[in-house]
Amino acid sequence: MRTTNPSRRNPMDQLNISATANGLNYLPEYVADVGGLFAANDLSVTATACDPWTGVLDDLESGAADLALGGLWVPGMYAGMDRRLTVVGQLNHAFPMTIVAREAEAPISLDWLAGRVVLAPGAGGSAPFEFTAGLIREAGLDVAATRWVRDLSTAMLIDLYEGGLGDAIILDLLSAKELVAAGHGTIVFQHLDAGVMPNSVYYCLTERVEELSDRTARFMDAIATAMDTITAGTATDAIETVLTQRFGDRDRGLLREAAAEMALGGVWDTTVIDPDASDRWMRILAEAGLIVRAPSLAELTGARPVGASS
Repeated sequence: MRTTNPSRRNPMDQLNISATANGLNYLPEYVADVGGLFAANDLSVTATACDPWTGVLDDLESGAADLALGGLWVPGMYAGMDRRLTVVGQLNHAFPMTIVAREAEAPISLDWLAGRVVLAPGAGGSAPFEFTAGLIREAGLDVAATRWVRDLSTAMLIDLYEGGLGDAIILDLLSAKELVAAGHGTIVFQHLDAGVMPNSVYYCLTERVEELSDRTARFMDAIATAMDTITAGTATDAIETVLTQRFGDRDRGLLREAAAEMALGGVWDTTVIDPDASDRWMRILAEAGLIVRAPSLAELTGARPVGASS
């Protein structure tokens, strides 16, 4: 357990989180909650998943949320604009997405996508398509050689894929495993193999960074401790509680498999953002025209240390 300031005892400080989803990739936050790690750091944490996800921005502006949890691409897109957002820590150190194909044997190289129809969920954010497209460009291939079905929800695109639309679909690891188990294809590509990618981060209004700094430091220390227990294999009981409370309608065996693969794949290795990985992601977004310019990690974090204190 990381250090806690012994002088800070009762009452616990409140910290409110608005998240873009309720996802298995957010597991360390859930483990920190049910495992008492926030309470051990004198924090009472509430978390709400927003639908649509853009509600996190409304919650930051209204003060209903202190921190938002979502993609690094959001602070990146607003960099230099009137909506000023500052990143305070990382929850996902890699991107746990996959490609499921109807008629292919794993693994594929990305040139296989040329001439095919690929479904790319986008109602929850642009990262599934944009990071995949960035990998295609990095490989020297043409993104336009593939026909993309975009901007619809994961649930709708899974329905359409199961009904026969498309040759492949980009999915989170759990949904991919469920689709394969139902007999609808094979996981042929894992984005975890593409290197470090600061996918999900915590950010706040820049004007509140100083006000929140003590609470966010203790919060991120608890997240880091939860990551340590998950990757060390000592969080089994807490994980089982989370799976029951948050994912009770999903297959328990597939949940465990997906969580184990994310832990092994580096998703929860650190709360500290890798500068080169951030630059790579911002470059991908700039090449796609989603941002005016590629901000540095120092700009996104206000040149402050982010993540756990040790």
